[in-house]
Amino acid sequence: MQDILSRISDFVWGPFLLIPLLLLTGLYLTIMLRGLQFRRLFYALWLALIRRKEPGGVGDITHYQALSTALAATVGVGNIAGVATAIHFGGPGALFWMWVTGLVGMATKYSEAFLGVRFRRTDARGEQSGGPMFYLTYGVGGRFGATLGVLFAVFGALAAFGIGNMVQSNSVADAINAQWDVPMWLTGAVITVLAAVVILGGIKSIGAVTSAFVPVMIVFYILGALWIIIANVGELPGALALIFTDAFTGTAATGGFAGAGVLLAIRYGVARGIFSNESGLGTGGIAAAAAKTTEPARQALVSMTQTFIDTLVVVSMTGLAIVVTGAWRSGENGAPLTTLAFSHGLPGQWGGIVVTIGLVFFAFSTLLGWAYYGERCMDRLFGRVAVTPYRLLFIVLIFTGTVLELQTVWTFSDIMNGLMALPNLIGLILLSGLVVRETRAYFARPDWRDDTVSR
Repeated sequence: MQDILSRISDFVWGPFLLIPLLLLTGLYLTIMLRGLQFRRLFYALWLALIRRKEPGGVGDITHYQALSTALAATVGVGNIAGVATAIHFGGPGALFWMWVTGLVGMATKYSEAFLGVRFRRTDARGEQSGGPMFYLTYGVGGRFGATLGVLFAVFGALAAFGIGNMVQSNSVADAINAQWDVPMWLTGAVITVLAAVVILGGIKSIGAVTSAFVPVMIVFYILGALWIIIANVGELPGALALIFTDAFTGTAATGGFAGAGVLLAIRYGVARGIFSNESGLGTGGIAAAAAKTTEPARQALVSMTQTFIDTLVVVSMTGLAIVVTGAWRSGENGAPLTTLAFSHGLPGQWGGIVVTIGLVFFAFSTLLGWAYYGERCMDRLFGRVAVTPYRLLFIVLIFTGTVLELQTVWTFSDIMNGLMALPNLIGLILLSGLVVRETRAYFARPDWRDDTVSR
C-alpha cells in the first residue's frame, strides 16, 4: 500500500502536474491583480492585526478571528518538520522555492478568500458557509462546476483526517515523548480532551481560542529562531547566497547531506511550501467565509496576510536557523533536524524545549482549524446532520494518530492535498476574471480605505 501511495504521490506532486500548475496559477493571478499582494500588503496587515474587525459586517467571527483560524490551520508541523524535510531532500535551495510559493501564493490566497466570501451561503443554523465547494458550484456553474465542488468537498473531508489530524497529533506525542519521555498514549488522551472541548463548540469557539493563543505561539517561536540567527549573524550572508545559488544549481553532497539537484529543490520547496501555507488548496476560502464583512475584497486582503506570516516569516525563521547553523549538513530529517539547529544556537536544553513547545502549539492549533474545514465539507455534502458525527470521528482519530505509525498517513495526506488543489485551481483560473473585475471596482471607490463605510 505504501509503495502504491508513494507512486501516486510522486505523480501528483511531480514536475508535470501540480507543481507547475500551482506556480503558474499564482503567477497568473499575480499578473492579473497587478501585484496586489505587494502594493496592498501593509494596508492588509493593518486591517488584519490593528483594525481586526469591520463594523456592521455580516458573519460569525471577526476579521482577526478568521485570520487566526486560518493561521491555526496552516502554522503547524509544516513550519517545523516540513521545512526541515524540504531542506533535507532538496538542499538549502528548497527554501528559495518555498519563498516563491509564498509570494505568488499570496495572490492565490487572496482570490480564494475573495471567492469564499463572494459565494458564501447561510446554513441551516444561520452560520456562514463558503469555500471552493460553493464558488465552484455557483461560480463556475453547470454540471462541471457542481462536479468540481463535490470533488473538493470529498477530498477536503478526507484530507482533514490526515494533514489536519493524525499527522499533527502524532507529531505532538512523538516530540513530547522524545523530550520528556511522556507515553504517547497519555499525550494523545490529553490533547484529545482539550481539542474536543473546543471543536464541539463550533467556529465561534475555535475562533475565540485561536485568536488568543496563535499570536503567542508564533511570537514565542520567532524569538527563539531570531536568537539563533542573530547569534550566527556572521554566517547569514553566506547562508543567503547558498540558498539563492543552490535553488538554480543544486547542492553538492557534504557532511551527512547526500546532495540534491535543482528538480528536487523545486519539488520539495513547492510541496512543503504548499503543505505549510495551503495557498492553492482552497482552505483559506472556507475560513474567510465565516468572517464578519460586507466586502469580499476587504476580507481577501486580510486572508492573504496569512500566507505572508506563515511562509515569509515563520518558515523563513526555521529555514534560516537550519542553514546558518550548518545543521542541514548533518543528515538529520524532519523535526529532529530543526531541533538540532536550535540546540546549536540556544544555550543548554533550550533548543529542544523551544522546538517541542512550538511543535505542540502549532500542531494543536492545526487540529482546530482543520476540524472546521472538514465539517464544512461534510455539511456541503450531506447537510448539517453530518456535522456532529464528523466532529466525533475527528476527535477519536486525534487519539488514534498518537499511537500508530503514520508513514502511510503522511503519503495519503500529500495525495489528498494535491487532489484538493486540482479542482480549486481550475476554479480559480475560470473565475479569475470575476475576481479581477470586482477587485478593481472596489479599489476604484473613493471610500475603499474607510473601513467604517460599507455598501
